[in-house]
Amino acid sequence: MPVATPKQYAAMIDAAQQGDYAYPAVNITSLTTINAALKGFADKGSDGIIQMSTGGGKFASGLNVGDEVLGSIVLAEAVHRLAERYDILVGIHTDHCPPTAVDSFLKPLIQATADRRAAGQGNLFQSHMLDASNLPLEENMALSKDLLKLCVENEIILEIEAGIVGGEEDGAAGADMENVPDDKLYTTPEDMVAVHEALSGIGRFLFAATFGNVHGHYKPGSVTLRPDILKSGQEAVIAKYGKDAEFDLVFHGGSGTPRHELEETLAYGVVKMNIDTDTQYAFTRPVVGHMFENYAGVLKIDGEVGNKKVYDPRSYLKKAEQGVADRLGQACDDLHSTGKSIFGKV
Repeated sequence: MPVATPKQYAAMIDAAQQGDYAYPAVNITSLTTINAALKGFADKGSDGIIQMSTGGGKFASGLNVGDEVLGSIVLAEAVHRLAERYDILVGIHTDHCPPTAVDSFLKPLIQATADRRAAGQGNLFQSHMLDASNLPLEENMALSKDLLKLCVENEIILEIEAGIVGGEEDGAAGADMENVPDDKLYTTPEDMVAVHEALSGIGRFLFAATFGNVHGHYKPGSVTLRPDILKSGQEAVIAKYGKDAEFDLVFHGGSGTPRHELEETLAYGVVKMNIDTDTQYAFTRPVVGHMFENYAGVLKIDGEVGNKKVYDPRSYLKKAEQGVADRLGQACDDLHSTGKSIFGKV
């Protein structure tokens, strides 16, 4: 069962932390993107994280339904079934749930896992993200505490975020960068200590601290990343509470980041990096190429009949699947997870 059990998922995170590597976490919206993710990880011998947002779930449920919870459950169930054919481990995660959607999205999905566990089927999801970074830190931590307790009851890891990430990831809007003071883009050591003090001892969590990162693809020089922020925060927490207080960190807004900056974050405790914008482009680019190359075939021009072989959606969706798998494989190389699957070892 290559969808990781809770113990295997925790072991994945431990292995990444101890080995100074991280897992790409790729957003999916369909069977094609699920298959692309599984192929990308498997081709590189890497474990990984497959995740979906509220928008991804809504899309997956279809235009007539538009139910983000139903769509997310369908996607997660599909990952469970398809992953059985692979010899890697994957975790299933939900991305960027705002406080306003906790009751309508996150809690129903936690309940879906609870229902499966009660039926002896194991977790549907291995982790969920609460993105309450738009709240004052004290309010953020109060909500995080409540959700972490609920997650712990079901052996689910909660990802939380403190600080501001700009841009947009899979329909989840971040801050308007023009209106955010520079200092707000960097989580302070004091904030990181406060997060530890609020959540330590309740259960395991992942922490998306911010260090100037922005969702989306940005041109070199337009964003100033400061991975040393993560180093300073980790040092502050460890100095006060010891080595066991070290955070399992998450890097949001990884698309377009130079490899040397990705690698620097690994030494500071990053174990998960979200990749969405780059994989969206990797999906769409070969589809556009197919359309340009087969223009007369995909369009019935001047009364002609076109070419079914090239307007059959499978002809271009296979190229999209390969494109995403290739880009995800590059991410595995960049984050040093290639060849490090713990499948069969835990």
